[in-house]
Amino acid sequence: MQSAADRREALKAVYEQARRCEKCPQLAATRTTVVFGSGNADADLMFVGEAPGANEDKQGLPFVGQAGKLLERLLGEIGLDRKEVWISNVLKCRPPGNRDPHPNEIEACQDYLWRQIELIEPRVLSTLGNFSTKLLRADPTGITRLHGQAEVRVIGPRAVRLYPLYHPAAALYTPSMLETLRADFARIPDLLAQPAPDQPEPVPEVAPQPEPMPVPELAPKPETEREQLGLF
Repeated sequence: MQSAADRREALKAVYEQARRCEKCPQLAATRTTVVFGSGNADADLMFVGEAPGANEDKQGLPFVGQAGKLLERLLGEIGLDRKEVWISNVLKCRPPGNRDPHPNEIEACQDYLWRQIELIEPRVLSTLGNFSTKLLRADPTGITRLHGQAEVRVIGPRAVRLYPLYHPAAALYTPSMLETLRADFARIPDLLAQPAPDQPEPVPEVAPQPEPMPVPELAPKPETEREQLGLF
């Protein structure tokens, strides 16, 4: 078991990898900065959105626009501060023009999110919006049917209580949705109070088999020695 301090240092190392990542040439060429995530590296509650927007790309922090301010307000209403949770996205770079992430970009960025989940060890993981909900559940069921319903799911390497929520931006465009978001947020303290889900058995690492040593060619044996070796 790694200590919280060790996991935090490991998370910093993952950040350094992500900061220099160029797996997606278009995203690497058009981004201002990599938006890795922010908050408490030992958080019990983790939020995952879709991808950084323009404000996030400039500042290098997730959810810093109007949707981020609403997220902070909703957290405050249940007695939590942004610094107590971890906030991240499926993609760590802004897609040009805020287009939807491409499948190859999701695949390229997936390991960074899995490592965040593994090292932060959240009890509750809240997906924000339709995109991240469908992706992390690996299911096409939409957020309208799933919001506010917790379920234990294995996400990457870890079992969490997955708790889909509407994206805060939805309440900015549809004010009547704010009360739905408030009601869903109000359940989070009870979810955090529940025991952590049982974790899947770790997959044993198979040690790579060493390459067979090449057998050097031996000089021809004298005739008498060859005859002796043939007896054994």
